[in-house]
Amino acid sequence: MSKSRIVYMGTPEFAVTVLAELIKHGENIVGVITAPDKAAGRGRKISQSAVKKYADIHGIKTLQPTSLKDASFLDELTDLNADLQIVVAFRMLPEVVWGMPKLGTFNLHASWLPKYRGAAPINWAIINGEIETGVTTFFLNHEIDKGAIIMQEKVSIKSEMNAGTLHDVLANVGSKLVTKTCDAIASDTANVTPQNKLKILHQPEAPKIFKKDCRIDWNNDTETIFNLIRGLSPYPGAWTIFETDTKKQLSCKVFDCTPINIEHNKIPGSIITDNGQALKIACKNGYITLNELQIEGKKRMKVIDFLRGSRISNEWKAI
Repeated sequence: MSKSRIVYMGTPEFAVTVLAELIKHGENIVGVITAPDKAAGRGRKISQSAVKKYADIHGIKTLQPTSLKDASFLDELTDLNADLQIVVAFRMLPEVVWGMPKLGTFNLHASWLPKYRGAAPINWAIINGEIETGVTTFFLNHEIDKGAIIMQEKVSIKSEMNAGTLHDVLANVGSKLVTKTCDAIASDTANVTPQNKLKILHQPEAPKIFKKDCRIDWNNDTETIFNLIRGLSPYPGAWTIFETDTKKQLSCKVFDCTPINIEHNKIPGSIITDNGQALKIACKNGYITLNELQIEGKKRMKVIDFLRGSRISNEWKAI
C-alpha cells in the first residue's frame, strides 16, 4: 500500500467496489467527495449516494458540494491536504480541483482507452458487439477522458453477458487496477503514456444514452437487436411498443432474449406466440425470443408469467 493521503470521488455502486478495495488494501482515505443527497421516489424521501452510505459506515469524512467551484468546498478540500485524488464514476472536475494534490488526480474509466470515451462505455461496448473491453487508469487533464494513461487491463465480453454482469466484472478488475496504480504513483514507478501516442484506428465513442437510443428497431438483424437488449440490461432497458389487435399500444422493456437465425416470410415486428411458453418477434433475418420483460406500470417478469396473465394473439405486433 502507499502512504499517500487520498481523497476519493465517486457516486454509484461501481465506485463503492473500488473504495472498498482501497480500504481493504490499507490506503489512507482522508475524505470522500460524492453527490448531494436528493429526494427520490413517489414519497420524495431523501436518498443518499451509494458511496455516501459506504463512507458513513466506515467513518470517512464526506463532502457533498453542489458546485465544485464553491469557495467553502475548496477550503474544506484544501484542509484535507490530499497527496492524491482518485475519481471513479463522478462528474467533470474543474482544474482548481484536479490540479490540487501534489501527486495529481487519476480516474478509473470502464473501457480500453482511447476507445469508448464518454458517459456510457459499458453499454456501448456491448451494443456495438465488442468481444473485449477493459479498464484504464489515467491522469486528469483539461479534456474529458483524454489524459495520459497509467495502467490498463483487458476484459473479455462473453455473449451471455449484459451491461449489469459486465459492470460487476469491470468493477472488480478496476478496483485492483486502482490499488496497483496507487502503489506505482506513490513509489514513482508509474510509466504514463499520452493517448495521442497510441495508434488505434477505430475509436468508438460512448456518449450518454437517451430514451430514443433504447428503442428496438425490428427491421434490424438478430445480432444487432440482441446486442442492444443486453447492452441496455438491466438499465436503462431496451424498449418497444406492443400494438394489440384493437390498436391499443403498450410500452414494454425487454431485459433478456434469445436470437434465432432462420429464414421466414414474416413482417419485422410480427409477434408469434403459443400463449403459454413462448413469445417471439420477427426481425430481419430471424426471430428474437423474449425471456424477460416489463410492461409499463407493471413489474418485471418472465415471459411465461406474462403469458399466464395476458391473452395476446398473433395479430399483435411490435412497433
